[in-house]
Amino acid sequence: MSKAAGAVTVTIMGKEYKIACCEDEKEGLLNSARELDKQMREIRDSGKVTSPDRIAVLAALNLTHEIKQMQSMMASPAQGVVDKLQQLRLKIEKTLND
Repeated sequence: MSKAAGAVTVTIMGKEYKIACCEDEKEGLLNSARELDKQMREIRDSGKVTSPDRIAVLAALNLTHEIKQMQSMMASPAQGVVDKLQQLRLKIEKTLND
């Protein structure tokens, strides 16, 4: 069960943000802020994008794309296992019927 919310300060591209956060979610929030900061700095340092708003949007798109890829990879093996089990079941039923 989560504990009472408190304020956590995160720094992203040199700016501090105070965010309400439950105590048991604090470490995850800090890790997420560090990853976002890293992504935004990489985009900024590439020299192709300078607007902080555009950098933030591109970083959000990159991170969302990574999440979707991971979700897809996690779903695919599970579906593969289901397919293999169905094939195995069909083979067993065929063998029993013969």
